[in-house]
Amino acid sequence: MWCSRVALRQLQRAAAKPLILKRAMSTLPRVYITRQIPPEGLKILHESGQVQYELWDSDDVPVPRKELLQKVKGVDALLCVLTEKIDAELLDAAGPNLKVLSTMSVGFDHLSLEELKKRGIRVGYTPDVLTDAVAELTVALLLATSRRLIEATHEAKTGGWGTWRTLWLCGHELANSTVGILGLGRIGVAIAERLAPFKVKKFIYTDMAPRPELANEINAEYVSFDELANQSDFLLACCALTPETHMICNKNLFSKMKANSIFINTSRGGVVNQDDLYQALATNQIAGAGLDVTVPEPLPTDHPLFTLKNCVILPHIASASYSTRNAMSNLAANNLLLGLRDQPMIKELKL
Repeated sequence: MWCSRVALRQLQRAAAKPLILKRAMSTLPRVYITRQIPPEGLKILHESGQVQYELWDSDDVPVPRKELLQKVKGVDALLCVLTEKIDAELLDAAGPNLKVLSTMSVGFDHLSLEELKKRGIRVGYTPDVLTDAVAELTVALLLATSRRLIEATHEAKTGGWGTWRTLWLCGHELANSTVGILGLGRIGVAIAERLAPFKVKKFIYTDMAPRPELANEINAEYVSFDELANQSDFLLACCALTPETHMICNKNLFSKMKANSIFINTSRGGVVNQDDLYQALATNQIAGAGLDVTVPEPLPTDHPLFTLKNCVILPHIASASYSTRNAMSNLAANNLLLGLRDQPMIKELKL
């Protein structure tokens, strides 16, 4: 059912007026939304009166691929999240009416950009609005990993907390450390800004090329990939997933890292070779790792990484704050509407 019962329920008591169905809905552009998105975005679409939309009414289970291929037939625009693979098969199923794709994500490795470009489909995405949330979570994950908070909580709950011991549950602190950033963008800068008050001695980074404008904001030094591994006490993967960065964090990297170093990944799971990471952790080649992203997602509960005390794994929650997810929903909806009006999007991928 297009933009009626389901959509109104999802507005979740938003102060929108009931949709007047006297309008000829068939004349409005059709939009399919692949997930139950936060209410601000739905409210924007609903109150615009410019589109008719249908959505997959679940936040727990992604729309099945077979149903997605059916639902996109003939739509003018698609609002998706990162769990949906937007490839040639889906774009062929949608047909020539599809002119706008808006993804509620900063990453776009789930999109076949060449196929979108070939078809002349405009693409909106949601960077910047999640920078603060991702930076906060990265710092939290770093501290939980380096100071062994998950281990400590388990010991307290299960009777392991006995008499005070001199080296029990000791971890590694940030003071006087070197923090390395793999891929320096706005998120990397925001993380460094939050870590600086911990008395970090030095920030270093590597990227495809030096980024002096961003680096100057945090007084970071550009180094080679090998030097990043050699010098870092804490190594943070903040890069986008591209063909060049796919599994760039592998045994070559881990073998060059310090034995007391901590590896953190809040970017994309595909930048890490998880088998190599497991070996590095299991043999104490590095001290610990904190992951918010994995391959696949969700990571199977019997995966070897879950057996390691020195590996903290989160279920991809870096942007999971109420304000950020609503802001992402808001931006995705506005990008979509602007694209349908043939106007500049707020945040558009240049294909």
